[in-house]
Amino acid sequence: MRISRLLPALLAAVFIIALPVPAPAQFAIGVGVTVGVAPPPIPVYEIPVAPDPNYMYTPGYWGWAGDGYYWVPGVWLAAPAVGAYWTPGYWGSYGGAYRWNAGYWGPRVGFYGGINYGFGYFGAGFVGGVWAGGGFRYNTAVWPVNRTRIHNTYYNKTIVNNYYNHSRVSYNGGRGGISARPTPAERSAWASRRYGPTPEQVTHARYASQDRTLYAKTNGGHPPVTATTHAYNASNRPAHYGSVSHGTTVTHYNGTTHTATHYNGTTHSATHYNGTTHTATHYNGTTHTTTHYTGTTHAQPHPAAHPAAPAGHPSQGNEGHKPPKH
Repeated sequence: MRISRLLPALLAAVFIIALPVPAPAQFAIGVGVTVGVAPPPIPVYEIPVAPDPNYMYTPGYWGWAGDGYYWVPGVWLAAPAVGAYWTPGYWGSYGGAYRWNAGYWGPRVGFYGGINYGFGYFGAGFVGGVWAGGGFRYNTAVWPVNRTRIHNTYYNKTIVNNYYNHSRVSYNGGRGGISARPTPAERSAWASRRYGPTPEQVTHARYASQDRTLYAKTNGGHPPVTATTHAYNASNRPAHYGSVSHGTTVTHYNGTTHTATHYNGTTHSATHYNGTTHTATHYNGTTHTTTHYTGTTHAQPHPAAHPAAPAGHPSQGNEGHKPPKH
């Protein structure tokens, strides 16, 4: 009897040990800036196809900077480890203000505020696919894929109309917010998280914050770019990068802030979530001090195709499928 009670915990421990263990600072999950206005609704949009095996779609969301809310486009990213799932961050209402709760990677999907981000994240759990045999299996009823490169797929649309909510509300709690609360399983998923946002995710958000057209005050809550195949970076900038005024304070979705840098090389001080610092030099010779998250291990190449649907999903709560259009 005692052994049977311990078995689930032992199996969970084996799974967690199988994930690469980062430095302690990489376990951090930030709580973001608190602002006095609610974020706009989640826009309706479609996503590009998954470009390569073991890439995960991380949904778009509203970030915050000194000029207000701006849209961080959803993006396909290589998972930081085999078996890792992304739990999106979310805005929560606390005493009339709104605070960002950062997302994280872990062996299970946890609580993300009950927000219907779409594309497998319909308010609770996750139904975009499942890790199996060392590779990610894509549910093409939810995530479109490049079929010339990705063959590890299945199709499950049996619960397409059974997702958590039909709302576009982008925050939890407070007036007009989603009323969901974390289940014990979702709290456990948070406790077993392994990685915060990766450097690629942090950089993607930072570059998005420098495109004026992505700000709600400019686009009226309808961003011109809602999702991208590849993350923003120095060689893949948003179309209107650098259109935000100098000195804007930007909050990344890992919850930390910095004074924004522009492509003309203005000096700034930046802080990312683990507190390790270095001095960086821009291409025009100017320098800034920055702190960043380091070291992730990308997922392995995909295994051979398996046409049958897997037995289950890494999900908790009331969830469902929805076609790729969101």
